[in-house]
Amino acid sequence: MSPTPEQQQLCASLDVEPDTPDPESKLGVSAGVRAGELPVHGLRHPKGDGTNGWYLWTGELSDHDDFFAPLHWEHLAGCAPTVLRFLALPPGWRFLTDGVTEDMWFDATLLDV
Repeated sequence: MSPTPEQQQLCASLDVEPDTPDPESKLGVSAGVRAGELPVHGLRHPKGDGTNGWYLWTGELSDHDDFFAPLHWEHLAGCAPTVLRFLALPPGWRFLTDGVTEDMWFDATLLDV
């Protein structure tokens, strides 16, 4: 899948090569993301077995086993359209957005899986 022009522009502004998830891949999302809550936090680990490495949540991050539920990439637009522009960022990147204000940064610890 090719990155959208908006994703390409964002990646270019950060001087990174876009890495768009496979449309069949899954990401982990919290219930708050599914409910459309803001702000949304996102981080990307390296790709895994059927996953694209992205985890998205709202509120406080939890280590409970059921905090993240799998969601196919193609269904994300229905519950969290504001995050789509960030999802071509490669593994090791994080973001935080409330739909207006946004912050993105690289976190090398995400690559140590």
